[in-house]
Amino acid sequence: MKIKCVLVDDEPLAIKVLQNYFVNFPDFEIIGTFNNSLEALDFVNNNAVDAMFLDINMPMMTGFELISLLENKPKVVITTAFREFAAESYDLEVLDYLVKPIPLPRFIKCINKITTEFNLKNNIKTEAVRTDSHIFIKVDKKMMKINIDEILFIEGMKEYIKVVTLDKTYITHKSLTSQSEELPADRFMRIHKSYTIALDKVKSIEGNRVQIHTYTIPIGRNFSKDVKVKILE
Repeated sequence: MKIKCVLVDDEPLAIKVLQNYFVNFPDFEIIGTFNNSLEALDFVNNNAVDAMFLDINMPMMTGFELISLLENKPKVVITTAFREFAAESYDLEVLDYLVKPIPLPRFIKCINKITTEFNLKNNIKTEAVRTDSHIFIKVDKKMMKINIDEILFIEGMKEYIKVVTLDKTYITHKSLTSQSEELPADRFMRIHKSYTIALDKVKSIEGNRVQIHTYTIPIGRNFSKDVKVKILE
């Protein structure tokens, strides 16, 4: 059962960005895109729609006015360049509020939130839905999905990082700090200026080194105390 979505934005480029993101999520289906609020209102009121991605500043009527006229309101996600309308949007019980330009990691969190709501509504029994089960990184112009459970460690290499799993190594143009912030803090830890590791993959500690699979990784002097305490927990 696919989650049916509509995209409403008067900027074609904004719709294109979302369409490109949705390519990575086969459980979702875009059943309509609209550049004005009236067409979107008519479609949503006459079709089964699970989620609507909606811009605020729209011709003919605003996104907020559109929401107030919905008869069978789907889950609404606001997409806007303006942060100041967040409080007003939550008064209308929107599910999420995305600020343009929308980063992919933030979009993924929203997608997981929609999936959770959809499963609850339809009594779909699944294992606990995790918002941190995977990451996406750009490799050779493609967005690659990597399960977090498979990551051994991430190595920083100046302007690039190397994500190492048991089977593959991925290289992407990103900072180690930025990528580390996207990982769950209870499962990953920065142990060196150039390394972030998966704590549950550590086989042993010897001196200022940890062993992960066949890799020996140094522990930075400034990280040493906290690293050993965390791993030994």
